[in-house]
Amino acid sequence: MTSLKVLFIGGTGIISSACGARAVESGVDLTILNRGSTSIRPVPDGAEVIQGDIRDPESARAALGDREFDVVVDFVAFTPDHVQTDVDLFTGRTGQYVFISSASAYQTPPARLPIVESTPLRNPRWEYSRNKIACENLLVEAYRTNGFPATIVRPSHTYDRTAIPLTGGWTDLDRMRRGAPVVVHGDGTSLWALTHHVDFAKAFVGLLGQPAAVGDSFHITSDESLTWNQIYTAMATALGVEAKLVHVASDTIVAAEPSLEGALLGDKAHSVIFDNSKVKALVPDYVATIPFSAGAREIVEWHDAHPERQTVNDDLNATFDKLIAAAGQ
Repeated sequence: MTSLKVLFIGGTGIISSACGARAVESGVDLTILNRGSTSIRPVPDGAEVIQGDIRDPESARAALGDREFDVVVDFVAFTPDHVQTDVDLFTGRTGQYVFISSASAYQTPPARLPIVESTPLRNPRWEYSRNKIACENLLVEAYRTNGFPATIVRPSHTYDRTAIPLTGGWTDLDRMRRGAPVVVHGDGTSLWALTHHVDFAKAFVGLLGQPAAVGDSFHITSDESLTWNQIYTAMATALGVEAKLVHVASDTIVAAEPSLEGALLGDKAHSVIFDNSKVKALVPDYVATIPFSAGAREIVEWHDAHPERQTVNDDLNATFDKLIAAAGQ
């Protein structure tokens, strides 16, 4: 049986690193196109790496030559011009093109739960999400008009041991360790889905080379639903400390730190529950098995082993202090 020939554009990110490892383990003939820059996530053994810059079409064409692939996956396309470059480059050269969109593209706030793939796409509070929607629209039109073999995948909040899924990142963990209170948006009871990148890769690799996935869209998330209070508490437990949570309205946080508008008002402030039935219909053995309690321990262990990644944002720290003082805590 001939191995599936797959090209990853980008391969050392949170999502792509786990997908690459899973693909190689599954017998995929994997080629990774990237710029050759250093990363904390190495490419998997057994993958071919070719150096080229997808943002420079001539560089990419030179690196790829006249090669064809069963599947092409772009992990680093964020705007319609990025996707148009791929359509121009890979038309007639692949049987499936996979675009990594985002679950934040779904209607925000959602009108009803659970979220399914037919949930409308609309996010007025985050440009990142609106760009992903525009990319999807371009691909849908390319499929309908010319049969370009697009598959759209929408990850939700996918993390690995390097990624702290709290508003303040390491700043929040540093505060916890110092015994200082941390700011939690809203009342902390909205529901969220955190997916370990190894779990995500199980379903994702199962979609590669599947004719039934072409022309369609899928989200991939864990089925574990946690409140933000539980998420912050899980991180504190992994640190071996008690969480001191101070609840502040998301609008108030954004007023104090406008850079958080997209991530909060365009995403985390709203409860989400995802129905993963659609991807499970094509990948029936998919089940997410890594609870966030285990993922939190991985995050703490990795950061303790890499003190150079323990970066405290002094400005954000000061903002948190002001918000906590204003809340009377």
